[in-house]
Amino acid sequence: MRTVGVEEELLLVDPDSGDPKALAAAVLARAALDDPGQDVFEKELFGQMLEFATHPQSDMADLGDEIVRIRKEAARHAGEIGCAVAALASSPLAVSPSLSVNDRYRWLAERYGVPTWEQLVCGCHVHVSVESDEEGVAVLDRIRPWLAVLRAISANSPFWQGQDTGYASYRSRVWNRWPSAGPTEPFGSAERYHRTVAEMVATGAILDEGMAYFDARLSASYPTVEIRVADVCLRADTAALIATLCRALVETAARDWRAGRPAPGHSVSLLRLGDWQAARFGLEGELLDPATLRPAPAERVLRSLLEYTAHALADSGDADRAERGVADLLRTGNGAREQRRLLERTDSLRDVVTACLRLTQG
Repeated sequence: MRTVGVEEELLLVDPDSGDPKALAAAVLARAALDDPGQDVFEKELFGQMLEFATHPQSDMADLGDEIVRIRKEAARHAGEIGCAVAALASSPLAVSPSLSVNDRYRWLAERYGVPTWEQLVCGCHVHVSVESDEEGVAVLDRIRPWLAVLRAISANSPFWQGQDTGYASYRSRVWNRWPSAGPTEPFGSAERYHRTVAEMVATGAILDEGMAYFDARLSASYPTVEIRVADVCLRADTAALIATLCRALVETAARDWRAGRPAPGHSVSLLRLGDWQAARFGLEGELLDPATLRPAPAERVLRSLLEYTAHALADSGDADRAERGVADLLRTGNGAREQRRLLERTDSLRDVVTACLRLTQG
């Protein structure tokens, strides 16, 4: 059975005011004191961010438990130095990002200017194991139309610099300012995938293959497909649902490839529109149906995702878990909807952040 690992980026904030705090170095030092050999937590582009990675798991219940455990561990380390962690994909409050000390990060700032300083956004990356690069690229070619649906499910960044953006996932609009970000054309083979990345690096516009910021890509470090579209999810169970659906998509796509079924030929231009639709409305409006790329109610599109991956979900024992997760999500809404409901009740973005501290560990 395919293994799945999750990387999440968390926002470090003041527990009382909700203001982002550039204390990642101190949190990492505290984690190292607790466990000198720890390899779970890492720094990110800005000092207001903390990243963690789970171990590869084959059981989705175990993966969900690990996400909760590490989030609580991160909160404990942060609390010991006077801050807190929030699973928010963008800060609702105004913030001046503090660049982490790192040659790579300095290169990014010098190369790209203002867009680099606007990248204080937190994502969730899901790694799903594949047998080979050839299988991995076949998967990438076949899951392209479904990535926008994952974007809508995870959307958790409605606020930016103290304002409601009108988007469910404004993080995605910020992230897509990188020149190499977004959907890709079908590659057709591992050779063509690697040649494309090499040609991108050769232009000098990106530093290395790690900057091929595709919505989904082959991992440079692990034998996995890395699906990168999701906002960090407010609730851990939503993150586990995203991981479950990612594995089912990968397995379904791999089976289609082995059966000789061709990859969809949707153009990048249309995929970008589908991604915009998902980022703008999340689950509150229509999405573009992955089969037709025409508008359809979000609930119907989510049901189509469950139908498309039904055999893979059943074979992994995840069908009931996925069905319950989607039903719960349609009933309660994603992180963007929860944040806006909190603002309606409190009329305070500071209160939104402090309320989300509890939901992060739930």
